[in-house]
Amino acid sequence: MKNFLKILVLLLLVVVVYARIEIYPQLDLISGFASKSVASGHFLDNRSLETIQQGDNDIDKVDWATNEIDDNGRFATASVHGLKERKAIYREGLGATLINDDFDVTKPYLVPKRTQIKNNLPFPYGNNEPIDTVFSNVDYEKLNAVVANAFDAKGKKDKRTRSILVIYKDKIIAEKYADGFTKKSRILGWSMTKSLTGTFFGILEKQGKIDIMKPAPIAEWKNDERAKITINDLLHMNSGLEWEEDYGKISDVTKMLFIAEDMTQSQINKPLVGKPNNTWNYSSGTTNLLSGILRKQFKTHQEYLDFWYSSLFDKIGMHSTLVEVDMKGNFVGSSYGWATTRDWAKFGLLYLHKGNWNGEQLFDESWSKYVSTPTNTSNGQYGAQFWLNAGGRFPNAPKDMYYASGYQGQMVAIFPSHDLVIVRMGLKEDPEFDFNGLLSGVVSALKR
Repeated sequence: MKNFLKILVLLLLVVVVYARIEIYPQLDLISGFASKSVASGHFLDNRSLETIQQGDNDIDKVDWATNEIDDNGRFATASVHGLKERKAIYREGLGATLINDDFDVTKPYLVPKRTQIKNNLPFPYGNNEPIDTVFSNVDYEKLNAVVANAFDAKGKKDKRTRSILVIYKDKIIAEKYADGFTKKSRILGWSMTKSLTGTFFGILEKQGKIDIMKPAPIAEWKNDERAKITINDLLHMNSGLEWEEDYGKISDVTKMLFIAEDMTQSQINKPLVGKPNNTWNYSSGTTNLLSGILRKQFKTHQEYLDFWYSSLFDKIGMHSTLVEVDMKGNFVGSSYGWATTRDWAKFGLLYLHKGNWNGEQLFDESWSKYVSTPTNTSNGQYGAQFWLNAGGRFPNAPKDMYYASGYQGQMVAIFPSHDLVIVRMGLKEDPEFDFNGLLSGVVSALKR
């Protein structure tokens, strides 16, 4: 009996030590993710706490958190068994921001100025409902079957698609939503936000306000080898800087998203581990660094905030779109863009039409080719803040397809050769969700 008790005590000690070394340091991230997700989902999309916990937050370890919403104070809190409580506040116009104990919630803050398109045009160029159009070369029976197959059967949670929208020749030919979601639901695009962020460099370039081939304007890099890194290298995720993009543990990306006050600084102090333009490495830190570079292009913080909306989102009628900010007021350009499925589709259409929106050229036609051309050492997977199918990741989909992509399977896919845009929002990604089947199935429904 004594030996048994000794073994039991030893095992308990091992468990306690493991929990202290491996689990406890992760609690900041767990409760940080949980509180931020709850605040964003509730205040941006009016989701209930139960809906968020059973949908957005039913992720390994994140589901350990106990969450609360304060509607009067407009914030959410989360902790794990009472430990490491984190708080995310909501501010109209800025979305939800995960804060620390040093953050002054009483301090005044700026918000972007918004404008609304006012015309009587149908979707996508106006606020009216789309015009029903039937194309003789579309096999609608096949198309609808492919779209329906992308959603879960009742009671299942295998595919977890929330919405699918298919636009052909500027017309909606298929649109479907899971229970609880509608055309008005704002959905987080996660890393699709990177493609939004990269677009602003194309807009500034057309305006003659930036040269992406010049060295990145980072003072900390001026006196070492990092001085050779260009904005072009950053846009291509090809800077050669050290970065660990691992969401399953304490890593560069999780510390940035759930700890850092200023996310634009997270990669600045990283050393070179490769050569610029020759060492591709996917990095959310790079995109937030780009957001910081964008901020430097403007004399005031207000101008920086307004530019994202006046030059793109409100310009093309993406009025539901909102990109959340960090504690220092920087847009979290790597991860925190929200929009309805239809508004995400408008972004895809802008690229399908090579930057032309209903007669107005927002960025040069060459920019769409720039973002969809493979970067060095990416094996045809990546362009400039967009993913590519040039390397055949989806073997049955056209090779010229390129796409914005986000965590858990968010996608805006652009098919230049087919005059087609497909949007899919959900909670499962490749290979759990059959993107190859969805993309190739829709394309095959278009008889050419």
